[in-house]
Amino acid sequence: MCFYVQKEAFEPHYSKTLLLKIPVGIDSKLKSNRQIILLDGDYKIDDELSLFTVSKTNKFYSPANKSLYDEKGKDTFRHEQNLIISEKQAVLIMGCGHAGVVNIMQKAEKYRPCFCIGGFHLFNPFTRKSVSKELLDDIVMELQKYKDMKFYTCHCTGKTAFDYLSHHMNNIYYISCGETVEI
Repeated sequence: MCFYVQKEAFEPHYSKTLLLKIPVGIDSKLKSNRQIILLDGDYKIDDELSLFTVSKTNKFYSPANKSLYDEKGKDTFRHEQNLIISEKQAVLIMGCGHAGVVNIMQKAEKYRPCFCIGGFHLFNPFTRKSVSKELLDDIVMELQKYKDMKFYTCHCTGKTAFDYLSHHMNNIYYISCGETVEI
């Protein structure tokens, strides 16, 4: 068994609030593990599995990211990757979607996914607040372009943001840990 990891994932990453700088990265000792395959950007594992990163986070960037940093400054999230599973239909699996669900979807378009599963990171756990209604409106406007797609979101989207999105979109669903989705 092997694990595909972006090489930048082993660099220090932090969450900063007030005077605290909390490490939130991966233990750098794991980088030398022989099961780790280091990647530098997008990677096709085989005909059914592809990983991609998002380097452009300029559209509808979530302010819930404002406490996240790397050694150089604000976190760029280039170390985060998304998985495309392509069988009969393509499925996009995101983590917390720090790069922004709209930016991730734009990069995923070439795979033509029918499903998107992952967090949208629209909730700040430190302030306990959702992103603004204006940002949610912009996200709704962009995601409505994917009419035939089903979005399954979870954890870091936040209840307020999910309720708002689901009120304006009929193709978004909440999924909790342990639930299954039949595709």
